[in-house]
Amino acid sequence: MSRLSEKLDLLKNSGRKALIPFVTAGDPNPGFTVPLMHAMVEAGADIIELGMPFSDPMADGPVIQKASERALLHRTTVRDVIAMVASFRETDQTTPVVLMGYLNPVECMGYRIFSDLAGKAGIDGLLTVDMPPEEAGDFIPLLKQSGIDPIFLLAPNSTEARIKKVSAMASGYLYYVSLKGITGAGHLDLKSVEEKLGQIKSITSLPVGVGFGVKSGETAAAIGKLADGVVVGSALVSKIADNLEQPQVAHQEIVELLSVMREAMDKNGEEQ
Repeated sequence: MSRLSEKLDLLKNSGRKALIPFVTAGDPNPGFTVPLMHAMVEAGADIIELGMPFSDPMADGPVIQKASERALLHRTTVRDVIAMVASFRETDQTTPVVLMGYLNPVECMGYRIFSDLAGKAGIDGLLTVDMPPEEAGDFIPLLKQSGIDPIFLLAPNSTEARIKKVSAMASGYLYYVSLKGITGAGHLDLKSVEEKLGQIKSITSLPVGVGFGVKSGETAAAIGKLADGVVVGSALVSKIADNLEQPQVAHQEIVELLSVMREAMDKNGEEQ
């Protein structure tokens, strides 16, 4: 069983939901990332999604686009991101880490090289936004050989046939995009999320994390009632953007927001 599956099973058995923060590696500078990863775990994060900077992040809104731009100013590469995870693993062997990004940098490195390096560094999952299951047939076996779960996206307009196809190829968890559009956009329609999650869960036993639109303890708690995991990205990355001259302030504000989300999600579990 993978580290991701073990963590999600443990949470399920204890009646808790996964808090899954996303930040872009190397933003605002390479030295910021690993200490923040540890601090997020201390604040209650169960799984960390770490963004691989890319020059054309078409699925992301301006907040995460600019995070990639800031990281790329420091020439942060996929190898650098993998090295950050290896550094994190020196003192944390239990928190799953998922890399999230786009296929081009991975493809340039080569599937086998990437899989080998990522597996050795202790990376647990990979979500490539622009790699559909139809194109992943050569890559998935290499990932699984290295102990890395391939994670795929589902959307509000995903059909039953699509959900079945994605679920058959994915492992670890599924990432349900709760809004049509880019990251950081729109407002959550909880009724629609609940209905779609019901459909997904009638088809697959894989845990489902929900992202896009999670901005506060209230929204994290609301999603936590419905999903197995709550993914928060733009709300955290915006803390960095707002404090570029004082990264220590961004660090503290991210920790504080995650702590609020963790408390709200856990209070939900106690009430249920």
